[in-house]
Amino acid sequence: MKNWKKAGLTALAGSLVATSAFAGAVTVSGTANLTYTANSGAEDNAGDAASGTQVGQDGNRWGLNKSLSFSGSGEMDNGWTVSVSQTLADGSSTGLGMTVDMGDLGSLNYEADTGARGIGKIKDMMPTADEDVGNGIDVDGSGSSGGLSGTVSGGTQGFHYSKTVSDMIEIGIGYAPKSTAGSAQGGLDGAGAGASNVSGFVKLDPMDGLEVGIGVGEAKTGTAGDSSQTDDHQTVYATYVYGPVTVGYQMSNIDTFGTTNDDEQTRWGVLYAVNDEMSISYQSHENDDSAKTTDEEAEGWSASYTSGGMTFKVHRNTGDNVSNSVNNESEHTEVGVTFAF
Repeated sequence: MKNWKKAGLTALAGSLVATSAFAGAVTVSGTANLTYTANSGAEDNAGDAASGTQVGQDGNRWGLNKSLSFSGSGEMDNGWTVSVSQTLADGSSTGLGMTVDMGDLGSLNYEADTGARGIGKIKDMMPTADEDVGNGIDVDGSGSSGGLSGTVSGGTQGFHYSKTVSDMIEIGIGYAPKSTAGSAQGGLDGAGAGASNVSGFVKLDPMDGLEVGIGVGEAKTGTAGDSSQTDDHQTVYATYVYGPVTVGYQMSNIDTFGTTNDDEQTRWGVLYAVNDEMSISYQSHENDDSAKTTDEEAEGWSASYTSGGMTFKVHRNTGDNVSNSVNNESEHTEVGVTFAF
């Protein structure tokens, strides 16, 4: 028995030595976000009939969102770097990904949980001090459905390749495989998986302060089960920084499969950096659905102030004719403080 223990300890020591020779590191970081949220639009007040939520029954408006992010990386013999990361928010995984940095060949990332792929990386490039104009906007007061229309997407689970060609050009290509089985190892597609998402974008920095970009792609349509059915997504944007002011303009278009219906979304925004610690911003949104006579409109204000590892932030978004339906109104106000550690 003693000899067996000795052999086991010797093997363990050898394993530890081999592991320590690998150039890697693991870090843990976290945030705590305390917020007060109020929804006051017509649809928000009407509540969600299915769940029985009505006026005065919206519960506690105070909330605490806490997250821990784990990341580890190591360098391979050929100089490439492999890193893995996972974020736990309120005890649930919200981000699990692996990245292979191949140096001059670019970087390949795989997300198994949530992460924009391809064109989704540039779906909203408008400047903001806090959240974008669509944050908290809801079509029926349920808190989980609806939202603003016409935003392009490249999927959330799958591959994304990026490469900086020069100081002024960046390209990105995304592939989100079709799936109904989730992202666990060995998961297989089943009936209703639909089509895969394929998209890409190009960013250009032609002069100091100016950035322009264009993205195109195909995404699975709302009709499940046929891998040949895809919607066409396109977006183009420009942002310009001049001193403390940043302005931006973006147009997006979604052509729906099998119909003449399409969404044409227009957004613009402006941000003013009061100083290194404080910023304020404004965003405007409009979506024209060719199948409906009413345009969806929204606007949002936001501000942030940072001191050390603490950030105070506030935003207020309002939406009219949400989902291009008359009298669908939603208003979202959120005040919060975030601590980073």
